[in-house]
Amino acid sequence: MRLNKATAPGRRCFTSGARDRAAVGVFTPKAAALFIATGVGLFYYFHYEKQKLLEQRQKELESRSVGRAYVGGPFTLTTHEGKPFSDKDLLGKWNFVYFGFTNCPDICPAELDKIGSVLTPLEKDYGTIFQPVFISVDPARDSVSQMKTYLSDFHPRIIGLTGDYATVKTTCKAYRVYFSTPPDADPKGDYLVDHSIYVYLMDPNGQFVEAFGQSSTPDEVVERVKKEISEFEKETGRKV
Repeated sequence: MRLNKATAPGRRCFTSGARDRAAVGVFTPKAAALFIATGVGLFYYFHYEKQKLLEQRQKELESRSVGRAYVGGPFTLTTHEGKPFSDKDLLGKWNFVYFGFTNCPDICPAELDKIGSVLTPLEKDYGTIFQPVFISVDPARDSVSQMKTYLSDFHPRIIGLTGDYATVKTTCKAYRVYFSTPPDADPKGDYLVDHSIYVYLMDPNGQFVEAFGQSSTPDEVVERVKKEISEFEKETGRKV
């Protein structure tokens, strides 16, 4: 008896349906369901992790905001060029705010020199997004002309501010600055003024960031400012 080639022993004949099933292999309905379930599970897992990261980031931002001391407030003073200057003029810049007086023998000059040393490398990297401000705590002797003469020895972009005693006192109180000048000080008197010695860093929104004391070196200040600019940029998408 002749055997048909298609049914010869040792050979198998596959229909198209059988070939499809062979190609599918182990991808059964149960496997398909498991595949879909795994995909859905992964989607929700990554969504959950993303939400956790966003919530963590938000908490960090809130912590940065809540943890800041309340320093600063409204004021209007006069620059060493005789122009009005208010807290609104701090907006849109990173500000270094220092309180002192022109008859200070050593500390104030050293701190103003430090500000200049900090500004040089920062402006090289970021441009003129910084604003150094020197506010007098000795309004009786620190007239506009006196401030202008005094600041000619320091960084050219430092803005000197002065005003009447009441305005200076209010400004100092807003920045938590102590000063010992009496309200009836003699403009021609020979006296020293005891005062807080900090350089305040204020961000472009006018918010307090940090207070640098005498022990802070220019390099330390520069590194901290760079860090704060980076954090500010992450939060707002801009440097100023």
